[in-house]
Amino acid sequence: MPNVTSIKSQRFTFVTDTNAISVDGTATTLVLLDNGPWANAQTVTLTSSATNSGITFVVVGTDGDGAAQTSAATTGPAASTVTVGGTWKSVTSITASGAITTDISAGIKDGVTSGTFYAGRTRIRGMTGVGAGAGIIYFKNTSTSGLTQLSLDVKADTIDPYIPDNGAMFSDGAYFQITGTSPTGLTVFYDG
Repeated sequence: MPNVTSIKSQRFTFVTDTNAISVDGTATTLVLLDNGPWANAQTVTLTSSATNSGITFVVVGTDGDGAAQTSAATTGPAASTVTVGGTWKSVTSITASGAITTDISAGIKDGVTSGTFYAGRTRIRGMTGVGAGAGIIYFKNTSTSGLTQLSLDVKADTIDPYIPDNGAMFSDGAYFQITGTSPTGLTVFYDG
């Protein structure tokens, strides 16, 4: 793999944020602010301060492996937060079955702690983010139980490690596993 490549990025997110995907609104198709992709697939939530339980919502996007996914119809929240089935690497649209009566927002929670970062041959070139405590992110070759090629201690501080110019090579795909306290947010740059 040559050194000059197409660099892409993915974000790890481990915060609960009820309006991370869309802010409060009443449009039948929610306006998306942040729809991924997230390196660690997320649980999608719908939140409202009043009753929207007479309406169903369908989410379209990709699953944790990046394959196309459409949710089953999810009953809207009644002055609460409801969870949409499945885990989501990205969200393309969130559509209501009818007029939304009170502001509703879409958010995320419970990012997964292990999975596929990139399924093909790649190099991780760099990363930046913010830690929340004490933990370790392992990047492994072949699978989540494969050989560790790169590990990063996560502390309650800025994350900006030095990775040599040619990056860390993952010949059979890059997979991640996270232990301890997760980072608040981490963007990883890789060949894609």
